[in-house]
Amino acid sequence: MLSLGVLGAAGRLARAACGEMADLVLPPACPVCRARLGSPGGLCADCWQGVRFLERPWCERLGTPLPLDLGPGILSAAAVADPPAFARARSAVSYEGPVPDLVHALKYADRTDLAPMLGAWMARAAHELVADADMLVPVPLHWGRLARRRFNQAALLAHEVGRLTGLPVATRLLLRNRRTPRQVGLGRDERVRNMRGAFAVPDGKRMELAGRRPVLVDDVLTTGATLEAATRALLAAGAAAVDVLTLARVVAPS
Repeated sequence: MLSLGVLGAAGRLARAACGEMADLVLPPACPVCRARLGSPGGLCADCWQGVRFLERPWCERLGTPLPLDLGPGILSAAAVADPPAFARARSAVSYEGPVPDLVHALKYADRTDLAPMLGAWMARAAHELVADADMLVPVPLHWGRLARRRFNQAALLAHEVGRLTGLPVATRLLLRNRRTPRQVGLGRDERVRNMRGAFAVPDGKRMELAGRRPVLVDDVLTTGATLEAATRALLAAGAAAVDVLTLARVVAPS
């Protein structure tokens, strides 16, 4: 019997082949607004201008943008009042403009061809995490959701970051041991309750993690509840520290 991983890989190859065939017939288009492009694999000029890349100054712990540059190591009020379990979080872009459409296309419209571009954005944002990291750990999906979607978008992004940074990707180190309700539209407290105890490290994988510093990889950081729960599972299994890398994060209006 073929595993979900084999079936997912076969599906991705088939979709990629179909995409290449389509490029021979149809001109490449922007994945957000469908404007024609000179070459595939990017955004049109208007959509590109709508992408907000996150730059310093930011909170050293949470990675949230700060209005003033007060020097290195500055923590936001939120990080001081409620420190996260992870050591540092970094995100490539703000979850606004064309970015929600890109995330939706990747996750729900089988636009796995977007992963190289989005992964390159993430690798750029990860440069200060990479020096201390031992591995990349994508946030896992529950097997039921993985069976329906056929791929884990966090794993696709992690593999792209790994390809560009040289970090190994550990896809079986962290498991989602129960199905959780969808988090869309929920507040932080509800998200935290949903995610409590949702992740675990298999006993046979603990030696791979002991004393190591993994980077958790996911698509979007909203309240941080999912990444907090995953971080706690890794720390409980022996990780020395955990950093977080996401494609996008929700940034509160200043």
